[in-house]
Amino acid sequence: MGRPLADRMRPTDFDDIVGQEHLFGKNGALRRMIESGHIANMIFFGPPGTGKTTCANIIAKRSGMTLYKLNATTASLADVRQIAEQTQSALGEGGILLYLDEIQYFNKKQQQSLLEYIEDGRITLIASTAENPFFSVYSAVISRCAVFEFKPVKPQSIASRLQSAVDILNSDNERQVSLENGVGEYIAGVCGGDVRRAITVLEHIYYGSGDIITKETADMFIPDAMRGVGAFAKDGDSHYDLLSAFQKSIRGSDASASVFYLAKLLGAGELLSVIRRLSVIASEDIGAAYPMASAITYACCQQALSLGLPEARIPLANCVIMLATSPKSVSALDAYEKAADDISKGLGKNIPSHLQDSHYSGAEAIGHGNGYKYPHAFENDYVFQQYLPNDIKDREYYVYGSNKTEQAAKAYWDKIKNKK
Repeated sequence: MGRPLADRMRPTDFDDIVGQEHLFGKNGALRRMIESGHIANMIFFGPPGTGKTTCANIIAKRSGMTLYKLNATTASLADVRQIAEQTQSALGEGGILLYLDEIQYFNKKQQQSLLEYIEDGRITLIASTAENPFFSVYSAVISRCAVFEFKPVKPQSIASRLQSAVDILNSDNERQVSLENGVGEYIAGVCGGDVRRAITVLEHIYYGSGDIITKETADMFIPDAMRGVGAFAKDGDSHYDLLSAFQKSIRGSDASASVFYLAKLLGAGELLSVIRRLSVIASEDIGAAYPMASAITYACCQQALSLGLPEARIPLANCVIMLATSPKSVSALDAYEKAADDISKGLGKNIPSHLQDSHYSGAEAIGHGNGYKYPHAFENDYVFQQYLPNDIKDREYYVYGSNKTEQAAKAYWDKIKNKK
C-alpha cells in the first residue's frame, strides 16, 4: 500500500506551507528566527492539520539536528530519558530535537521533568497542542519556550492545494479528473481549516468519482458529523474564538446564545474543550453566588464523558442552561487576586504567633500557638481574633456579592459578629 497522499504532499520548505503567513511568510516571526540560526525551545498551538508537525520536520532538516517524535498520549518519561541518552552517541552529535505532540496529556510532574533536559541543552523541545498552552502547559515550561499560534487555513488557500492533489492523483492513475468550480473551497470549508484532512477527504472522493468531482459526489464521502468541523473555517470562527464566545455568553446569562455555541462546539467534536471550559466557568463566573454549580457541572461533565457524543449533548445542554441562568459572582476570584497582589509586593510574611503550629515539643516556649482561641469552644462557633499578619491586619479581600446566596451569608455573619 502506498503512502497517503497527504504525507506525500507534506511541505519540505517554509515556502510550501499553506497559510500561516504570520509565521512562515517573508517576514514571518518563526521563519526569521529559524533563518537567523536561533533554534529555541518552542510550543506550537492550534487546530490539527495546520502545519505544526511539518514545521518541526523543516526545522530539524535546516538545523541538522536529529528529530525524534513522541505523542504524550502514549509516551512516558522513560521514552524521553531514552532519547536524551542519545546525546552520548553519534546520533546526537548535531543535537537532538524532540517533537512532543499533545503535550497537554503530560501531567504536571511529567512536564516538570522535561525542564531537566531542556535547561541543560541535551534536548531542544518543540511541543505541540490543540489547546491554549497558557491553560494546559505548566508555566515553568512555557517560560522557557517561544510560543507560536497556528491558525486554521482559509478555504481558498486549501483549495489550491487540493487542485495540486488532483494533479498528482491524475498522474498516478493516468486519468483526467477535474474539480467542479467551487468544490475545492467546499471541501476545504467542511474540513475546517485542516489541510491534512482536506487532502485525505479529497483522495477518497477522487477514487469514487467520475471524470468530474462535483459537490454531490463530495457529499457522498462527507459524514454529517464532519460538517460541524467546517464551521470553524467556513464562518471565520477559530477554535478559541468559539470557546471565548461560549464562556462570555454564559457569563452574560444569555441561555440561547450559550446553547448555540455549545451545539457548534460539539458539532465540531470539541467535547473535551467544552468540558474543561464549563469546569472553569462554574467557579470563575458563578462562584459563590451558587456554590453547588461546581458540583453539578462536574457531575454533568463526568456523565458526558461516560456517554460520549452524540448523547453527551444531553447532560451538557442541561449544564449550560443551569450555568447561564444562575446568579453570577466573581467575589471569590477578586478576593484571591487582591490577596495575591499583596503577596507579590512582599506583604504579610509573618504569620501571627497564635496561629503558628504548636503540635511539637518546645513550641510554647517560643510563643508558637500561645493565645489561640478555638472557635468551636465559643457560642455560634465564633470568636474574634486576628488572623492576617500585622502589616495587613485590616485588609478585607473578600467583599460579599450582591446575589441572594452571598447576601444571606453576609446577614448571618453580621448577626454573629455583632455588626448590627
